[in-house]
Amino acid sequence: MKLLHVVTLISDDGAFGGPPSVAVAQARELAARGQDVTLMSLWRGSGRAPERVGTVRLRSRPARNLLPGRGFIGLLHPLLLRDLWRAMGDAEVVHVHAGRDLVSLSALAVAALRRVPCVAQTHGMVEPRTALPVRLFDLLYLPLLRRTRACCVLTEQERGLVAKVLGPAGPPLRILPNGIEPGPPEPAPRQPREPQVLFLARLHPRKRPEAFVEMAALVHRQVPEARFTLYGPDDGSLPAVRRLIAEGPAGVVRYGGPLDPAETREAYRTAAVHVLASVNEPFGMTVIEALAAGTPVVCTDTCGIADELARRGAALVTDGSPESMAAAVRRLLGDPELWARMSEAGRRVVEDVYSIGAVVDRLEEIYRASRPEEPLGRGRAGHRVRPAGGRTRQEPAPTGRIG
Repeated sequence: MKLLHVVTLISDDGAFGGPPSVAVAQARELAARGQDVTLMSLWRGSGRAPERVGTVRLRSRPARNLLPGRGFIGLLHPLLLRDLWRAMGDAEVVHVHAGRDLVSLSALAVAALRRVPCVAQTHGMVEPRTALPVRLFDLLYLPLLRRTRACCVLTEQERGLVAKVLGPAGPPLRILPNGIEPGPPEPAPRQPREPQVLFLARLHPRKRPEAFVEMAALVHRQVPEARFTLYGPDDGSLPAVRRLIAEGPAGVVRYGGPLDPAETREAYRTAAVHVLASVNEPFGMTVIEALAAGTPVVCTDTCGIADELARRGAALVTDGSPESMAAAVRRLLGDPELWARMSEAGRRVVEDVYSIGAVVDRLEEIYRASRPEEPLGRGRAGHRVRPAGGRTRQEPAPTGRIG
């Protein structure tokens, strides 16, 4: 299949969070299976955008903020619209990693105009909102999202929220977890690492980096050798984090700034514990990235995959208070046998449920179901005719099984 993936922003500091990582992982696995995949995005970084991400073509334009003060919603580049139009002329399926932003809106609109089968994936970014700017944006956005052939959601919880937004006229909602490539096996037997505790996320109020710093001070009282590091771009919470670090014990907590996505695996691999302090996290991509590196996880009970991880013994689930998170971290740092069991269980759950191979198996089924079986019949000489931007054209009929 000729596939086009569209994600709002790829940057060298990982500012847009999980969706770019998910899009890149899916595109790489699809390309490894012989699919013809192009990834399209805005780019923001210290240098020029790469032309490829691994084996996948990347077509990008520099990110420009057309709506100042609106975060990611106003990012766009005028020439991206032309790029989308041209790329969708040949695409058999378009996959939009769709949030409420101008890039997603543009991609959905061009797919509708081009009459190309479109699959959306919302990544927990499309939930009921009542603010006036969002309601005005949704007047254009939601009708386009309802036109997609399928909408992929992370969990049953997100399916309920998206169903409320889209209503009965929405597309089929398909559960598709995030997936990553499991890392190489660690040498056995695994031994607990140095007592380094990791926070890796945007410094945003919902991610609760302040709670992580408060938790660190509580752990330090009983485990004075433990050290704590926060990585991630500032999204509003950095001043409060710096104040709490300055008020706490000297040299115990540090802010390491944003990490290049290529550096995150090493951060997970060298940490003893990864703490996801955020509440109402739809999925928690950093959780499975940590588990794949063999790093035990502490998370809150509002994380979308908390129940699954707890059932498999792959995470310690807390109520999110600094006290409960501190107790969980102390357990892991003080119990080598528990640490080793959770490290192994975490890698198993990634391999069984959240590996990119299992996820893309499901994604290819969604693509096949989204394509018309026989759009406009057969042309002469074994050519298949389908619509492309309101016109018809001829292209070679496939000779083997798709996918």
